[in-house]
Amino acid sequence: MKKWLAAILVLMMFAVLAACGAEKEATDSQTADAQTAETVTVTHELGETEVPKNPEKVVVFDFGILDTLDQLGIESIAGVPQGNVPSYLEKFEDTGKYENVGTLKEADFEAIHAMDPDLIIISGRQAEMYNEFNDIAPTIHLGVDTTDYMNSFTTNMETVGEIFGKEAEVEEELAAINEKIEGIKEKTASSKEKGLIVLANEGKVSAYGAASRFGIIHDVFGVKQADEGIEASTHGQSITYEYILDTNPDMMFVIDRNAAVGNDASAKDSLENELVQKTNAYQNDKIIYLDPDYWYLSGGGLQSVSEMVKAIESAF
Repeated sequence: MKKWLAAILVLMMFAVLAACGAEKEATDSQTADAQTAETVTVTHELGETEVPKNPEKVVVFDFGILDTLDQLGIESIAGVPQGNVPSYLEKFEDTGKYENVGTLKEADFEAIHAMDPDLIIISGRQAEMYNEFNDIAPTIHLGVDTTDYMNSFTTNMETVGEIFGKEAEVEEELAAINEKIEGIKEKTASSKEKGLIVLANEGKVSAYGAASRFGIIHDVFGVKQADEGIEASTHGQSITYEYILDTNPDMMFVIDRNAAVGNDASAKDSLENELVQKTNAYQNDKIIYLDPDYWYLSGGGLQSVSEMVKAIESAF
């Protein structure tokens, strides 16, 4: 009888343990489901989108955002446009690891659809295709507003931080950038030097002023303008070398588009001609060639903006 009682007690204990295990498994499953179902509401330039938190498969069409995800160590990047990838992000050219989803202006929708991504991130170059992207997966526009650079950049970074659970890391990165910017502004405020921003492209030259694509130099860093009448436009104001001489900037910031898109022509060869050599900028060795990877291809990223800060800091 005692043996039977002992056996019954053992069976009862197993039954209780099994029930507890099943209850724990169900609880864990519910927790996992809740985490999977958690979303973030992102308000962006093209609308409002419910985005899954910590998405596992992300397609990124903006190199500034790609730069940011890389800096934050986020490994859910699954697809990127393979054309003209900035050299410092060349690891994303590995088509064995990252799906080629087309180019910045021509998306491969068939490839993207086959990937079944959880999130697609775009910017200005893809804005017209937003609805097509959104039909495939939740899509958000995280381009930088050049008329309000730092505020839009900060919002974009905080959005990325919220989506991927990297709020603290983003806050730390932004604090470091802002601290350096304040230091630069102190220097530019006390300097009398005036600057001119130019984009060189196969012998042609365009000027950019405040509130333009590269206006961060004036608007954020506080560099005074050599010409305050430059029209703000995406492609800049077409200028001549005579204009550069007449404007006579003390500093000239040059973005070489040829270098950005892989052309052999050098901006320096055509830019530093007899007319430009008469300017204060040339004579004072203040023609500053900005890295097109950061300034032309991937602006608005944690890495690229940090490098922009360093470039202007070194100019003073």
